[in-house]
Amino acid sequence: MSPNGSDLPHALGGAGGTPTPQRPMRRKLLQALTAGLVLATASGCSYNWEDFPRLGMPTPTTEEAPRILSLWQGSWAAALATGVLVWGLILWSAFFHRRSRTKVEVPPQTRYNMPIEALYTVVPLIIVSVLFYFTARDESELLSLDKKPDVTVNVVGYQWSWGFNYVENVEGSNGDAKTDKNLDAIPQRFKDDFPANAGGVYDAGTPGSKNPQTGNPGPTLWLPKGKTVRFVLTSRDVIHSFWVVPFLMKQDVIPGHTNSFQVTPNKEGTFLGKCAELCGVDHSRMLFNVKVVSPERYEAHLRELAEKGQTGYVPAGIEQTDHEKNRETNQL
Repeated sequence: MSPNGSDLPHALGGAGGTPTPQRPMRRKLLQALTAGLVLATASGCSYNWEDFPRLGMPTPTTEEAPRILSLWQGSWAAALATGVLVWGLILWSAFFHRRSRTKVEVPPQTRYNMPIEALYTVVPLIIVSVLFYFTARDESELLSLDKKPDVTVNVVGYQWSWGFNYVENVEGSNGDAKTDKNLDAIPQRFKDDFPANAGGVYDAGTPGSKNPQTGNPGPTLWLPKGKTVRFVLTSRDVIHSFWVVPFLMKQDVIPGHTNSFQVTPNKEGTFLGKCAELCGVDHSRMLFNVKVVSPERYEAHLRELAEKGQTGYVPAGIEQTDHEKNRETNQL
């Protein structure tokens, strides 16, 4: 036996000392792609391909929601185009500059390339600028309160449920929302659009509340189809977030600061809502329902609340902070 083991040809290879060929990389890649395809199709058996263009978003149920969906789809398209470009460059570099292809141990080293450096500085700035433009444009439109609402609802967040003050003229309810002490937390600029002599009705939930028709947890907010609804959002304690899932719109409910936005529901049904801000130990139970009905059924529901004695308003929230008072004064 020689010191270097040259008399053992079969120990390191096949017959005659020929090295056993390794499994081709192409076969490994084909197997990986096949496994990925099987996994994707198996996990998506119940997927409705008609929903694919929404990219995970629910079906919009307001006139404003398609604008949000369009922004979401545009962001995905931009991200996909950027990803394809980056992945393509990475794969191109890895494949065409591999050492086994060029036979060069150490390729030429380039310290800098001004055109390339300018390109990867300018292109990200363009991408961010375009995304910023469309986001700012759509946000300004979605948060616009120029149109006077048909219906105003003061949504009150508290640990750990929701109250709904319907600022409406309802038979059997006396008072005026513009002067009601329970609504002192709402700035005057919102009260200017309140109906005159709106006694109002309310509904307040607990974590154990349920929708009587569906059994879904949480209180139920009723809205009329085809009417512009303004939500005036106030909190009694900590920061919450008001989110009606198929509205594709949510906004923070902040103590000492009033937020507001408007939607026009265009599809009847009962939809799920939730708090989207971690607000305490029972945050997961801060659920609610939104029932969109005909205007006639909506008015009937308000009368039903009045008949139950739920007239007037529940306390909207804490006193406006000095900073926000100054901001409201400047806006007026």
